[in-house]
Amino acid sequence: LTLQLRAVPEFKAVYGQVEARDSVLARARIGGTIIDLKVTEGDMVKAGDVIAVVKDDKIDFQIKAIDAQLLGLQASLRNAVAELERAERLIKSGATTAQRLDQIRTEADVVRNQIAATEAQRSVLIEQASEGDVLAPGDGRVLKVPVTRDAVVLPGEVVANIGGGGFYLRLAIPERHAASLKQGSDIRITAGGSALSGSLAKIYPQIENGRVIADVEVQKLNTQFVNARLLVELPIGDRQALVIPRNAL
Repeated sequence: LTLQLRAVPEFKAVYGQVEARDSVLARARIGGTIIDLKVTEGDMVKAGDVIAVVKDDKIDFQIKAIDAQLLGLQASLRNAVAELERAERLIKSGATTAQRLDQIRTEADVVRNQIAATEAQRSVLIEQASEGDVLAPGDGRVLKVPVTRDAVVLPGEVVANIGGGGFYLRLAIPERHAASLKQGSDIRITAGGSALSGSLAKIYPQIENGRVIADVEVQKLNTQFVNARLLVELPIGDRQALVIPRNAL
């Protein structure tokens, strides 16, 4: 039996954490009280799903005040239109002047413009009230909900943290092994006593605290628990070894 040196891959055992590629925040668009909270940690959501409802009672009061203004302006418009029709009849008989007719017509136009401006203001408030729906910014799993029902929130405050963009194993590898890392390398993973296979999907260029951050894409990765730690065997290079055939042992 003749033995020869052969290059065999050398693996380093490290721990990886199950993490989402993207962490996006669902924020309240208006301030107010959370009257409905539809999600909790672990729920799956789609982009655009309503995950909470925020209500500001002041908006309802403002809408009612504008409705009252509109009623008064509409009454003023009816009166102005009636005066205009009367003036148009009188000018034919010479009982009024063209100057007076123009003045009444201008007054009617002013009231119409005031009604249009008030209705636009009411539409703004209606749209603002609809922004009380807190929407999921993307597909993913709800990782954290830092608020509760009946809590008071401010505009821009975080209502939920959603992990999306796919789930990966995130590794922190000592920087001395950075040069030996290759994107697409096969990775061996042990999870729950069973062996899984994966590939090195992405290597981040920035070194943090002496470690290189890398993502491993794993088929059939259990994402029930985010930040769960799994044992990973990472190829860091080759070494020379004498390989003996199994039937020779």
